[in-house]
Amino acid sequence: MGPAGGLVAPTFLGLMNSHLDHLVAAAANHHASDLHLIASVPPAYRINGEILFADSDALAPETITEMADSLLNNEQHETFSREWELCLSIQHPVAGRLRATLYRHNNAAEMSLRFCGKDIPARDVLGLPVKIDEMARRPNGLFLITGPTGSGKTTTLNYMVDLINRERRCKIVTIEDPVEFVHTNQRAIVVQQEVLTDTHSFNRALIHVLRQDPDVIVVGEVRDYEAIATMLTAAETGHLVLATMHSPGVINALERIIGVFEGNAQRQIILQLSNTLLGIIAQELLPVADRSQRVLAFEFLVANSAVRNLIREHTLHQLENCLQTGGKEGMMVMDNCIYDLYCRCLISYDTAVSRTRDPDRFIQRIGNK
Repeated sequence: MGPAGGLVAPTFLGLMNSHLDHLVAAAANHHASDLHLIASVPPAYRINGEILFADSDALAPETITEMADSLLNNEQHETFSREWELCLSIQHPVAGRLRATLYRHNNAAEMSLRFCGKDIPARDVLGLPVKIDEMARRPNGLFLITGPTGSGKTTTLNYMVDLINRERRCKIVTIEDPVEFVHTNQRAIVVQQEVLTDTHSFNRALIHVLRQDPDVIVVGEVRDYEAIATMLTAAETGHLVLATMHSPGVINALERIIGVFEGNAQRQIILQLSNTLLGIIAQELLPVADRSQRVLAFEFLVANSAVRNLIREHTLHQLENCLQTGGKEGMMVMDNCIYDLYCRCLISYDTAVSRTRDPDRFIQRIGNK
C-alpha cells in the first residue's frame, strides 16, 4: 500500500525489455489508447479507435516472447503457462500505468497493452450526462455501466469513484482485474483489490467484501450468476454497488442479468433487480468528424417506478417507451444521442448512420429536419 492507502502498481523500470520499453514510449507519444504486439506484423497502435501500424519491421514470435518474459515474475510465468491467458498491471516511466493482456496465438505468446491514463477528466470533457453525478451520490442501490470493449466503461466507473472519493466520508472497496487507475484517499478510504494479486477471484472477493465494512462496492466486470447474485444482495443490504458489464444497450444488460438464472432463482433475481436498480448507462465511443479524437454516445435508463414495474413484470421490451418519454428524468435513447451529436457537427453523417440502431428512421429524421 502507498502512504495514502492506494494500491501501488508493480514497477518494471529495470526489468522491462528495452525493445518493449521503446514501443510503449512511442505509443504514448502518439497518444495511442492501446498497443498490440502480434507475431509477423509490425507493432500496431490504436489511435482514436483505429488500428495504425508502426513504420517498422514485423515482430518475430521469439521477440514478443522475450518482451512478455520481461514482465512476468515466477508465479505469473506459471499461471500463463497453465492458463495461456493473463492480465496484469504495470508502471512505465513515460506512459504511466498500463494493463497488459497476454494470450497465445499459433502456439506463441502475444500481447496487447491498454494505456490507463494519469488523470480522470471532468464530466464535461468525458461527455457524460449530469445524471451520472446523482447516481454516484446515492447511498445505496445498483448502477451498471455497459457497452462493448473500448467504449470507456472503466473511465466512467473511475469518474464515479473519484466523485465519491472527493465528496463523501465513506469506505470504497473495488475489485478489479487488473487495477487500471489508482485512487488516493481524499475524503474516503479507497481499497483497491486486484484479482490474482490480492484475491483469487471476483466471486471470492465479492463474498468477502461484505465483511470489510464497505459503503461503496465497485466491481470491475460482472461475469456470471454468482457475481450477479452477490452484487444484488450487496445492493439490497444498504450498499452502493457500481459495476461494468458487456452488452450493447440497457435493455440487453437487463436481459443478460435475468437470463443467467432459471425458475425460482430467476424470479428472485427479477425482484431484487426491480428493488435495487438505480440506473444503467450504455456507452459507445464514436470518431469525431475530423477523426482527431472520439466522442461519447450513450443510452441512459433511470429506474423510476414505471421502470421498476416493467422489470418486476418481466416485460423488458416495453422499457423502450420509458427511455423515449423519460427525458425530463435524465433518460436518453442511443439514437437520440447520436442524432444530437450529428446536429452539433461532432460526428459525420456516415458515422451516425452506421452506429444508429434504426438507420432508416434516422435518415428519415434527417430528411425532415
